[in-house]
Amino acid sequence: MPTVKLSARTPPPVAGPTGRLRHPWLYALPGGKLPAVVVCGGRRYHHVSTYKHDFFAATGLYQCGDELAVLKLGRTTPFLGLPMDWAGRLLEGRELKLLECVRDVPGVPRVIGRVGRNGLLREFVPGHPLGRREHVSDEFFDELRALLSRLHLRDVAYVDLNKRQNILVGDDGRPRLIDFQIALCLPATGWRRVAPVRWLLARFQRADDYHYLKHKRRLRPDLLTPAEHAQLERISIWIRLHRCMARPLTHLRRRTLSRLQKTESVEVPGSDAK
Repeated sequence: MPTVKLSARTPPPVAGPTGRLRHPWLYALPGGKLPAVVVCGGRRYHHVSTYKHDFFAATGLYQCGDELAVLKLGRTTPFLGLPMDWAGRLLEGRELKLLECVRDVPGVPRVIGRVGRNGLLREFVPGHPLGRREHVSDEFFDELRALLSRLHLRDVAYVDLNKRQNILVGDDGRPRLIDFQIALCLPATGWRRVAPVRWLLARFQRADDYHYLKHKRRLRPDLLTPAEHAQLERISIWIRLHRCMARPLTHLRRRTLSRLQKTESVEVPGSDAK
C-alpha cells in the first residue's frame, strides 16, 4: 500500500486500543477500534487514522492507492445488553439518503458508497475544522452563506451548525459542511406539505442562519452588516429554550463521559474529539 503523505493538517496514524476496555458501551464499535480494512465498490480501503469515536459513530481516514476517503460507521456495540446495530444502521442510512439529495451542491463532500449496513464512505477534503479564533478570508462567510442558501432551497436544514468542528476550511480557503447526521430534509411532498412540518423546517433553517451569524460575529465582526447585527439581537424563543434546557444537559453529559474516559484501561483514538 502506498504511504500517505501527511501534512500539518492531516492527522498522523494512530494505533487502536490494544487492551481490554473498562467501559466498552461508551464507544460505537466493539473494542473501540475502526476496522483495519473495508471494501466499497470492490476496492479495499486501509485505515490511516481515527478522527472521532463516540457513542453513536466512529469516523476515520482511509486510503486506497492514492485516494483518501473518510469512513463513518454507525453504532454496533450493544448497550445494557440490548442490540444497537439497528440505531447505527438507521442513522447512517438516513445520512446517506440526505447526502444523495444534495450531492450536486458545491461544498458538500461527495459520497463514494455504502460500507456494510452501518457505514458510509465519502471523499476526503484536505483542510481543517474552523478554529475558534481563526482569521478567514473576506469571502469565506459569503461562500458559507451561499452554501447554506443552496441547502435551504432543497428543503434541508443543517441543524448542527452551532458546532464549529462541522465547518471545514479547505486548503483552498473555502468552506465545506461535514457530518449531516442530524440534518433534516423535508421536501414539500406528501405529508411533508402540511403546515406544521413547513413551520418546523423554517424554524430549523432560521437556527442555521443564527449560528452562521454567530460564527461570523466571532471571527469577522468587521464584515457584519447593520441588518445582520439586528438579526443577531433578535434571538428566537427556541434558541433561548435551547440555552436554558439543552446546554446544561450537554455540559453534564460531557463531564460524565470525560470522567469515565479518564478511568479507561486503554486509550481510544478519537474519543476526546468534540
